[in-house]
Amino acid sequence: MLVLSLALRSGAAPACAASRALAAPPAGGTVHKGKATFYDSKGAGGNCSYPSAPADRRYVALGPSEYAAGAACGGFLDVTGPRGTVRVLVMDQCPECEPGHLDLSREAFAEIADPVQGVVGISYRAAVDPPLPGPLTFRIKEGASQWWFAVLVGQHGNPLRSVELRQDGSGAWRAAARQDYNYWLIESGAGPGPYAIRVTDVHGHRATATGIRLAPGQVQRSTVSMYGGAAPARASTPARTPSARPSRSASPSLSASPQPRGGRLPAGRARRGGGVGGPRPCRRLRRLTVSPPAPPGPAT
Repeated sequence: MLVLSLALRSGAAPACAASRALAAPPAGGTVHKGKATFYDSKGAGGNCSYPSAPADRRYVALGPSEYAAGAACGGFLDVTGPRGTVRVLVMDQCPECEPGHLDLSREAFAEIADPVQGVVGISYRAAVDPPLPGPLTFRIKEGASQWWFAVLVGQHGNPLRSVELRQDGSGAWRAAARQDYNYWLIESGAGPGPYAIRVTDVHGHRATATGIRLAPGQVQRSTVSMYGGAAPARASTPARTPSARPSRSASPSLSASPQPRGGRLPAGRARRGGGVGGPRPCRRLRRLTVSPPAPPGPAT
């Protein structure tokens, strides 16, 4: 822990931070060529900080240039290999993967190729306006307070361009800053809430949620989709994720504007990054930097 802390304080950047100035997620409509391997996240939600892997276990980890410091998170790719095409959620980063190298889930790889091959040539493109699994969700990060705010947006379909918020019903919109781990941060805090949160994706779709409460660790499920029409009017009760702290939250109200086979690694093929599902160094370093600051003490 001391070594990692010293590396961060001295300004040393992990290898996956290189070339960020040129990083960008795969663009919609552009076909890319490359190769695919596979790994197992063991049910975890990856570098994009999702509470868990998607239920269908079709996901992908991208190299630093295409992960683009979190800008690719939540988008989908259509990947084509020798056996066919599979759609996968961008959920993770593969620090050692070069541009064009996709690290798929075992299940996704098995749909496009024989897992015994281990590595296959592929083509892929970003899915534009893919079908949504449900309305937008919001998860306030553990440790958030009125003095430090971070939110994870889920089920948006396309990669996001911006997230803004304000106190519910009043005030100017404030832009949140995207973090590598896919939370949107306002370092100085956003007040006690409840909040209105305005979300815009890379294709111009926009939705505005109201009634989002300061309930760290809980997934607040909205009643509006990013595009394609609103969900049923009644919001569900917020779900507590496994790492959540006990807290209470009212359901938000929102409004919108304008059987595959699992694989195994071929004998002798070592899994990058310390074994299947093993730790990814950049993820571990980065997580040391996201603890919220202590709230100010009482005035003397």
